[in-house]
Amino acid sequence: MIRTFRSKALRTYFETGSAKGLSVPNTERVGRMLAVLDDATRPEDADLPGYRFHGLQGERRWSIRVSGNWRLTFGWDGADIVDVDLEDYH
Repeated sequence: MIRTFRSKALRTYFETGSAKGLSVPNTERVGRMLAVLDDATRPEDADLPGYRFHGLQGERRWSIRVSGNWRLTFGWDGADIVDVDLEDYH
């Protein structure tokens, strides 16, 4: 279950469906990814085809590819996903 967000726009989209403030064109994909994360019981549950799931070096955070340079990054605390963020890698 997603417990916290770093991105206010991402939290608003997750809670209300309003994509205002999101910087990515494919908000439906972001919504599907957030649903996967919300249902996850361990980080590897986000390792789905096309998501390019990987751990971030030197951190206890993970990443999945939204599109182009955009990634959803997140941490893990017990049974919950924390600090979900939408980041531009370049």
